[in-house]
Amino acid sequence: MAADRRSSWLKGVLDLLVLSCLTDGESYGYEIAKALGRAGLGEIKGGTLYPVLNRLEEAGLVEAEFRAAERGPGRRYYRLTERGREELAAESGAWLDFHHAVQTMLHPGGTTS
Repeated sequence: MAADRRSSWLKGVLDLLVLSCLTDGESYGYEIAKALGRAGLGEIKGGTLYPVLNRLEEAGLVEAEFRAAERGPGRRYYRLTERGREELAAESGAWLDFHHAVQTMLHPGGTTS
């Protein structure tokens, strides 16, 4: 049950987290998944991540460029667009407001640990 709950929480915020992974420059899917894992979000599989990246690209929030590799398969690199940066800023604020509301409900006396 805990895994299902965690999956539901992640689904609601994954687009925002993927945009956040691109704030310092371009990256490709595997590296984005690794960054999310290092942040403590668990393993994000390609079947979850790549539809998010495609949706963000279709929305004009990221741009993608395929690059051939000297060895092995090529990679698709993603970078934020200006619109993506604006969306990240707006949605980050909305998420933090939501997070604050949840914390207030969970800790009505104001103590959080």
